[in-house]
Amino acid sequence: MSSHPTRRAEQRDRTQARILDAARQLFAEVGYDRATIRAIAAAADTDPGLVMRYFGSKDNLFAQVAQFEPDELITGTPPEAAEQLLAALEQKLAEQPTDALTAIRSMFTHPDAAAEVRSAMIARQQQAAQHLAPDDATLRAGLIGALTIGTVIGRHLLQLDALHDAPPDHITALLRRAIHAIAHDPPEPTPDQPATS
Repeated sequence: MSSHPTRRAEQRDRTQARILDAARQLFAEVGYDRATIRAIAAAADTDPGLVMRYFGSKDNLFAQVAQFEPDELITGTPPEAAEQLLAALEQKLAEQPTDALTAIRSMFTHPDAAAEVRSAMIARQQQAAQHLAPDDATLRAGLIGALTIGTVIGRHLLQLDALHDAPPDHITALLRRAIHAIAHDPPEPTPDQPATS
């Protein structure tokens, strides 16, 4: 029995993996519009025809790489949930989340990316909201989600001064009080509004 079909299948799998890695990197670096099939093929050291043969279209290829890795489920009391959300943020700051950045960078020009980002964030927020203070739990989760995605974008995509170079644990240390306040503290009254007892 010949081993040629097995070797061909292994070679095909390796080529597809290289294409996916190259596409993931390029979509994250330049966004959907500027990541061409030709550029992806060049980065993967393969032929553009093979990219189309294996994935059918740029949209299909994008759909395979522009997905959020599932986060750990949030559990426990609101203070415990706040710490888990801070730990998840710290991990995203330490290890560039290429799949998420692929979708985030492309979401302003590609509707599938926008839908992917929105869907992932809503699912994450709905799950986290169950473990935050019950008053305005969904809003609290949304605000923490907005802080998280803004911090990730500022560090990895915009590479803002200081934020890009700061140790992840220092960033989360500065955000700790704010995240805890959002997660479980009562809202602060406005200056012209008396505090409720």
